[in-house]
Amino acid sequence: MASNDIDVFVICEAETIAPGAAKAFSLSRINDAGDPETFPIFVIHTAADEYLGYVNACPHKGVLLNKGPGTFFTQDRKLLECGQHGAMFDIDTGLCVDGPCKAQSLEPVALAVIDGDICLCGVKLVEDDGIPNPFEMPDDGPVVLIDSD
Repeated sequence: MASNDIDVFVICEAETIAPGAAKAFSLSRINDAGDPETFPIFVIHTAADEYLGYVNACPHKGVLLNKGPGTFFTQDRKLLECGQHGAMFDIDTGLCVDGPCKAQSLEPVALAVIDGDICLCGVKLVEDDGIPNPFEMPDDGPVVLIDSD
């Protein structure tokens, strides 16, 4: 029987991206060969209170779109702009409307807001469990209390 499970990973709390702002994330995904690879994305919180996500790569040469943290927009904030080549993209569709990659599109990523968190859907990410906390007690096994009196 086929599994209908969809990979869903929390990226950040929705409230951390203000309306009209964008935020970049550097993730690692599992490619088709089963190896980890860099997966830069960015998330836009639109003025209409929606969240849109794109792979952070200009279709012109594959470079990061932003030229600094959160710097994705034209000066009037009506379009996305590549900080390297000046290509301009429609925010809602990712379509390049002007520049060296005109008529090409940014690669969208599927997002969902679940319990106040922005989640990436349908992409197998490398899970980073981090360094274990030596002071964290395991859920099983005996607990030893020492009385210092």
